[in-house]
Order: sequence, then structure tokens, then C-alpha cells
Amino acid sequence: MNQHQPIKYCGYKEVRTCLLEKKEIAFLDVREEDPHAQSHPLFAANFPLSRIEQDAYSKLPRRNVPVVTFDSGDQQDVELSDAYLAATRLRELGYSDVSVFEGGLGAWTAAGGELFIDVNVPSKSFGELVESKVHTPSLSAEEVKSLIDAQADVVILDARRYDEYNTMNIPTSTSCPGAELVLRVAELAPGPETRVIVNCAGRTRSIIGTQSLINAGIPNQVSALRNGTIGWTLAGQTLDRGQTRKYSDVSAQTKLSASQRARDVADRAGVKRASMIDLNAWRNQSSRTTYFFDTRSPEEFISGHIPGFRSTPGGQLVQETEMVAPVRGARILLVDSDGVRANMTASWLAQMAWDVYVLDGVQTVDFNEKGSWQAVLPGLPAVANVQADVLFSRLLTSAADDGVTMLDTVVIDFAKHAEYVRGHIPGARYVLRSQFKQALTALPFAKRYVLTCPDGVQAIFAFEEIKQLLRNRSDAQVEVLTGGTNAWQASGHALESGPTHLVSAPIDRYKRPYEGTSVSREAMQAYLDWEFGLVEQLGKDGTHHFWVLD
Repeated sequence: MNQHQPIKYCGYKEVRTCLLEKKEIAFLDVREEDPHAQSHPLFAANFPLSRIEQDAYSKLPRRNVPVVTFDSGDQQDVELSDAYLAATRLRELGYSDVSVFEGGLGAWTAAGGELFIDVNVPSKSFGELVESKVHTPSLSAEEVKSLIDAQADVVILDARRYDEYNTMNIPTSTSCPGAELVLRVAELAPGPETRVIVNCAGRTRSIIGTQSLINAGIPNQVSALRNGTIGWTLAGQTLDRGQTRKYSDVSAQTKLSASQRARDVADRAGVKRASMIDLNAWRNQSSRTTYFFDTRSPEEFISGHIPGFRSTPGGQLVQETEMVAPVRGARILLVDSDGVRANMTASWLAQMAWDVYVLDGVQTVDFNEKGSWQAVLPGLPAVANVQADVLFSRLLTSAADDGVTMLDTVVIDFAKHAEYVRGHIPGARYVLRSQFKQALTALPFAKRYVLTCPDGVQAIFAFEEIKQLLRNRSDAQVEVLTGGTNAWQASGHALESGPTHLVSAPIDRYKRPYEGTSVSREAMQAYLDWEFGLVEQLGKDGTHHFWVLD
């Protein structure tokens, strides 16, 4: 590949044709998550410019996959746009088929393209389509509250991640993330007369969870809690906080029965089967993108997994597919240790028009790699480093110089906003790498600028770029904190918490209307109203190929 060849451009027709013909395409919205959530095409996966080096090799495993970078289109000089810069970085990382979507958001709209708001829109749209086609049964918040108050024979299962459940939950409910439902329900509701209610924060995961149990043919009556914790709150009812009820292990007989049910659903959905021979052949296939996902819990993954697989618990994978698999039209290979979670997850991905396989013939010995999943990274460039103890001494000098024209040292933190708020080096300035040019005027002058982030990786990748942007600041030195903020804390130095020195607006994450405990009633209702309209939007867009198992 000749990196000196001009960057190509493409438009609405080329992208839409790929989607309609189910060809592989990585259509990447390189804006930060909040502007992405305000308006984007259906299959434009959020892929922030600030994290390209950290995300590219894991999320775009095939270097010759067709990639199209997309942004707002507001920059008059295209070569100064985020989409163009992203395309350039991807070319430098070895991607050979990279184009810029000419004109960005405005051009998509002008061509008649449908625009969507929020995040994880393909999955949420699909969930609404499922309910509209098969009429997934549901109960209102008031009806569920009456069952609880009457001490009826009812089990409420929360299909969200455990951390979401722990933050707030429906009273009496138990955490059972989506892919676990078919595996665990027989022991959480041991009698067929027990009524099962599935909830999430809004609608999607409760619809998919409820329909999973129905599709698997469990004997219990199953319903979704209509509109989840949002509906519960809008009905004026109280949520619990800090609960820790979780599913437990199941017997061998329960596992066998659940695996038979799950395999039947997967077969009906047209899920394909793969062997260890296929796995080995697909690992380095240059003509096809394959994602390798382990659908079990993160704890199980850490205790032992197949090398090369990524931990993606099944319920969240269905909910957030484009976050880990931005190549639309790619192949997905799923694995578990029980024959339930991979098959149930695959049944949904098949209906979402993914080319999805489940790995058969897996033995316990195959789960021979331990530890958390690690992103595949390019080689780390050489940088000027500073150790935590040296930085600590310099910051004491800067504190003594407070009020002077030029400080000794200023720390620039590229952490995600939520990470920064939880804890950062005292006095560190929060700056988004993608917004650094805009932040320059608000940064104090200093003899040295030290770049950090939790593990130091993004700071390393940003080093040369930031050094160039700071070149007019009286020959200021730029360094990277070795090991990042984690190393600072490990050295025994204190952290500061809270949004104390925000130089960039915290647009790296969109505030979901169904998260946390401080969302307004108006925002929650607006979110539900938006979800109700997604099926109509899907019809207008016309590129999804979704279908629903009946």
C-alpha cells in the first residue's frame, strides 16, 4: 500500500449500496459519542478519533476491509476535518481501503438519508421491531407493583449488567443479565406456576430477554416490565439501591435442558455451526472479517478462555453490537461452555442479519488462557517519559509558583470524563485529545506539559501530535507519565476527584436517559417516545435486513 496516494472520497450511494448488498463496510462516525448520539446514520458506528490507535486493530481486524470515515461535515477545508484525519491515521496503521464520506452529516441528509439519535440504535430499533411483530407480552409498572404487594408467586429478573442493577433496581428483583436467562430461569423460577417478569432500564433488553424465554419454550408465563425502570419511575414508584441479589450456578440437568432449548432456537433462526478447524482457518483470513466473542460472564472469561476471543456477555452484545463489531456484514463466531448463551445470543444476531456461527466441539482444555481481554495495539511510539515521583516533586514546585506567568509543570489528562471525575492527579486538566486544538487557549503556560490517562496508552499515542500543537509555547517540554495515572496512584500519591479542571466539554460520553438516578421525568418520557418511533424510522432507512422469528 502506498500511504502517499491521495485519500479517496465516497458518498451516500456507495455506502448505501454496500449495506443493501450486505457487503462488508466499516462506516465509522469519528466524532465523540455525544455529538454522534445527537444525529447519525443507522449503521454509522461510533469510533472516536481520539481512540483510533487503541481501537483499530481489535475492532477492525482485517486491514483491507473497506472503511469510510464520517463526521459532521462542518469543516470547510476537508483536509482539516476529523474524518480526513481519522482516515490518515488509519492509513498509517496499515488499512489499505480507506475513504472519507464527503460532506459528512449534511451530505447524508441532502441525499435523503435517514438520521437517528441516541446510541446502540440498530439494536434498539431491532428490539422495537421484535415487539411490533410478535407482540411480546408486557405488564405496566402498576400491575407489577400490585403483584409484589400481593406477594404473588412472581420472580422479577433484571436483564441489565450487574453494575446497572446494583445502581438501581425494581424491588425484589434479581440480577440475571440477558444471555443468562434461558440458562438460569429453571432454578430461579423452579415451578411452572411461577410468573416471570423481565426488566431492564428502558425497553430493548426486557423485550429481548422476555422473548428469549418465550422462544426457548419455558413453561412459565413470561412478561416484560413495560418501559423498565423508566416506566417504574414515571409511575411514581420507588427503586431500590445497592442490591446484590445475583443468579447462582445451575445443576448439570438444568444446563442440559437449557442447552437443548437454546440449540433449537438457534437452529430455527438459521445459526450456522463452526468447528475448531474453522476457527483456526478464520483467524488470519485476509478476505473476510471475523469477530471472535465469548458470551459468558466476565468472571468466567477471566478464569479461562480460548485465546483470541473477546469477552462480550451475550445480552450486552445484542444490545451494543456495533460497539465491538463496527464492520457491518462481517462474520461473528460465538462460544460458551454450556451451549446456551452462545446459541441464544446467536439466534438474535442472525435475526439482525449478521453472518453468525456458534463454535461446536469445545472442550474444557480449550479455555486455557486466563486473565482479562487485552486490546490488540500497534507498536508504541518512542516518547519522552517522566516517573511518578519526579512529577510529584515538580508539581510541588508548580504549586509554590501559583500566580506566576508561567508554571513549572501542567498535567494534561486524556482520561474518559467518568474516569477523570473518579480520580485524577491534583491540578490535572481534563482535555479530550480530539478537542486539543480548541483547548489550547484555555491551557496555562508552563515549562513542561505532562500527558497522562489511566494506563498511559492514549497519552503515548498522542505525544507527537500534542508536541506539535504546543511547539509555539516557548519551547515547552512535553512528556508522558510512565504507567499513567495508575502508576501515580500505585506510587502512593493522592488523587483528586470531581470535575475540577475541565478544559474540554465532556462530550466523550452521551448521558443516557435511562442511567443513574438524577434523570428528569421529561428526559425519560422523551426517550420512550423516541423508542416507540424507531420501527417507522427503520422502514424509511431500508438498509437493515432485520427479520423476526415467529
